[in-house]
Amino acid sequence: MGGLVAAALAAGAGVAAGSTGPDDGRREIARAASDDTTQVVMVRAPEVADRNEVIALGLDVTEHATSRGIEVVIHDAQDAQTLKDAGFTWRVTVDDLEALAAKNRKADEAYAARVEESALPSGRTSYRTYDDYLRDMNRLARLYPTLTKPLTLANPTVLGERIRGLEISVDAPDVRDGKPVFLLMGAHHAREWPSAEHTMEFAFDLLQSYYDRDKDVRNRARRVLQDSRVIVIPVVNVDGFKISRSAAPIGDFSTFDYEMKRKNCSISANTPAQYLGGTCADNPAGRLRGTDLNRNYPGFWGGGGASPTWSSDTYRGDGPGSEPESDAVRQLISERAVTVMISNHTYSNLVLRPPAIAATGKAPDEPALKSLGDAMAAQNAYTSQASYQLYDTSGSTEDWSYWITGGYGYTIEIGDEGFHPAYEEAVVGEYLGEAPANSAGLGGNQEAYWLAAEAAADDSQHSRIRGTAPAGRTITVSKHTVSPTSPVIQPDGSTGDPILYEDTLVTTYATDRGGRFTIDVNPSTRPLVAGRYGRYPEAPPQDTITLVNPPGVPAVGSNESTTFEVQGLPEADNGYAVVSIGWPSDNPQAYDWDFTVLGPDGTPVGSGATLANPEVIRIPDPQPGTYTIVADNYAGGDSAHDWSGSVTFESPDPPIDTGIKESWLVSCTDRRGNVLGTREVVVDRGQVAGVGDVCRRGALKR
Repeated sequence: MGGLVAAALAAGAGVAAGSTGPDDGRREIARAASDDTTQVVMVRAPEVADRNEVIALGLDVTEHATSRGIEVVIHDAQDAQTLKDAGFTWRVTVDDLEALAAKNRKADEAYAARVEESALPSGRTSYRTYDDYLRDMNRLARLYPTLTKPLTLANPTVLGERIRGLEISVDAPDVRDGKPVFLLMGAHHAREWPSAEHTMEFAFDLLQSYYDRDKDVRNRARRVLQDSRVIVIPVVNVDGFKISRSAAPIGDFSTFDYEMKRKNCSISANTPAQYLGGTCADNPAGRLRGTDLNRNYPGFWGGGGASPTWSSDTYRGDGPGSEPESDAVRQLISERAVTVMISNHTYSNLVLRPPAIAATGKAPDEPALKSLGDAMAAQNAYTSQASYQLYDTSGSTEDWSYWITGGYGYTIEIGDEGFHPAYEEAVVGEYLGEAPANSAGLGGNQEAYWLAAEAAADDSQHSRIRGTAPAGRTITVSKHTVSPTSPVIQPDGSTGDPILYEDTLVTTYATDRGGRFTIDVNPSTRPLVAGRYGRYPEAPPQDTITLVNPPGVPAVGSNESTTFEVQGLPEADNGYAVVSIGWPSDNPQAYDWDFTVLGPDGTPVGSGATLANPEVIRIPDPQPGTYTIVADNYAGGDSAHDWSGSVTFESPDPPIDTGIKESWLVSCTDRRGNVLGTREVVVDRGQVAGVGDVCRRGALKR
């Protein structure tokens, strides 16, 4: 342990996730490797608002969540009391976090000793260090010189490191080829090691498949790399990852458990003086120094699901896009036609799509985004859903990327057992779709990435601009935009005005040989201004149903069930089913029922497990069929305090079409940079726009 850390502990210094330190009146945690057992609990929070409330408590939230709750690390009795005081209950999922971490380390050692070469494309048997990633990217560049181009992002990190990646395509060095781009990234969060592993493995996969003996495998890779460009960036948060990967393992998420560092290494201007000084790997604030890069992107920055408190694991940064790492990714996406982007994370077994904030409304491309998300989830056995259905997440990568550029964006949360659990399951199993992963027998993330790469190359999923130009000309497609963040939540809980930020999107094509050209781009009108997805009803909503309570009352801790029918066309067109169930009680602690709604296929579609009375469960787009309500007698239910309820139905939300059309500016320049002609082009998804001979001298903008 470093001298600064030891000194801080001797002085009783420490800072709780979600607190700004002892000088602001909030609680601090003066713990390093405590002798107390650290637990992980799943807090019962069945609604998005409930999960947002848990995050706002300032506890150590892992961000692993399901439709029923969200996981929190319980360091001590005061953490537990904070949850109780807020009215939450929970079940223990990990009784001893340190013991679990030690068990996973032993499993990794045993696997590496037992298996000389795994079935992964690289053959790896253990987690990489950052130097391993650099060596692997350099190795692939040497082995496949015409199919690869090493990439260095524009900005160095806070500590001066370069963010490295690899471009993979036929004639890869020709970056001005006009091809659409599939961008695959890992380790925005330092401790999420499998996210980087999966990203790196897909690079091996693509390149090895290009020369595979199996004709079908070979042809698939050649179509992808001929028609598109794949960019892999295994580690975005280089500084944080190097610290996490090299730290002495503790495994309890305490202040100085650097292996569990999530953020980058920036020092907020809001950091109290006593937490300044030292290095990122040895400082008085421990692993809590830094900014959460996946809350720092300017799209909807400053809203829910991101903390304004410097020490929180979800700290959003001092301003929208303030961090060099997130800004470097933003510049890359702005300078390439990224038609599909995946940011890998751990853990929750999820494929998440925009929007990341519920108030934003459904993306105008919701059907297509959902279709691709569902297709990927069918391969990795994850749940496909909109990001806000987990909890609000302002400032995330895919939200900025999608709403501003129009390229499809996803977050994939890999696995369900921790940030870097046993390698055999979290990397080998989850990537390949092999036991013990849930995707055993399916395609795993390997196949999910292939589907995403093929979607990136699919002309129907983006736009194209065609024209003619003489040899030696450069065609540039560009747009400058100004957009607002979310209304900015202030440290005191009040909300301030949005902040405006600017983006310049540019795609460049070089006409080395002259003649016809095609440039793949995203639609000219940003989803941010295009509108919101919806549909007009084709029939009235269904009439209200009164629920039938079965005879008798189940004992406390037991349950009973009832059913109701949802109609479909032509009888009814239901945009929402709203289940409302209450019971006589003036004491929610003494009498409490919980409810889970199962859809026609038996999977949960909603739940009410709060202290609210009545419990209200809102189900969007309910499919026709028989639904089952499971009523759990959580506390005190008897004949005098039995439940009753109803299901009401609402029409679907109508679409919002703003009617606003934005344009791309297409310009032609000669070798000296002289502008020879310009065109303004409006082009929608799946369309082709012709610009003719845009290089004709004197051509006018139109």
